[in-house]
Amino acid sequence: MKKKVLVAMGGTSSEREVSLKTGAAVCDALTAMGHSVTSWDPADGIPQTRSAWDELICGQDVVFLALHGRFGEDGQLQSQLESLQIPFTGCGSTASSLAFDKVATKRKWREAGLLTADFVSFDSKETPFPDALGKPFVVKPACEGSSVGLYFVESQAEWSQAVEAILKLDRCGLAEQKIEGREITVGVLEGKALPIVEIRPRTGVYDYKNKYTAGATEYLCPAPFDAGLTEEIQRIGEKAFAAVGARDYARVDMIVTEERSPFLLEINTLPGMTETSLLPKAAQAAGISFKSLCNKMVEMAVYRSQAVK
Repeated sequence: MKKKVLVAMGGTSSEREVSLKTGAAVCDALTAMGHSVTSWDPADGIPQTRSAWDELICGQDVVFLALHGRFGEDGQLQSQLESLQIPFTGCGSTASSLAFDKVATKRKWREAGLLTADFVSFDSKETPFPDALGKPFVVKPACEGSSVGLYFVESQAEWSQAVEAILKLDRCGLAEQKIEGREITVGVLEGKALPIVEIRPRTGVYDYKNKYTAGATEYLCPAPFDAGLTEEIQRIGEKAFAAVGARDYARVDMIVTEERSPFLLEINTLPGMTETSLLPKAAQAAGISFKSLCNKMVEMAVYRSQAVK
């Protein structure tokens, strides 16, 4: 099934550089699979009319979303494409918008009976110090990715600094109990969990620096858990995926405590897609090559659009 694919990549969010790497890798993979591939960077301009979209799409069969962050992962672009009935990869607008908001996601998971750390949301510099979360606790923007704006707070002074910095990035922030344990991620493809990836920073925590510095973090896939705990973690990943209304694929991040309790952290509906990214690592462990994974994402979008027709 060879198709004309428009790869959306780059954009204007804080994750632009990561998205450009994702987009380049996806373009190469889809080209190698025989598709006709064109790239589009929303930073160059976003169509404002149906005719402008028609000119951009120009006979393309599907839009591959290789964007991260705002206007890419937050449902805005998905909503536009849905209104124009243009097929695209990944989650729909409603699930994308929900999953991009860490506070809304945690609330949805709790409604579904899933385990996630205690938290407090804030949208004001006057928000009181959240003593009930213990020390240190984690502070981060509600709607950013790639560990942008991640702080570990113990004092009132640190709290004030973190809140001020985060409210410059986002309208709302999240203060969250710090869960100690093994950091993992579960890729979900067509509703089914892939092999678990364990994330082990060589120093410190899994922040932006350790995430994107070569050799700074060790990744184990499949993660070394016993069969019973592995199955439990994977089922939780699938439930977390379903609870936000996700489709096609996503990546669910968790912490597993010494007591063997998996705590949900967040879900990424447009995770990184280079050959060394975490979702492709998990797919590779399941016997799915990077090229085949990219191709499958296109196939799912195309089949969905044909089913609607």
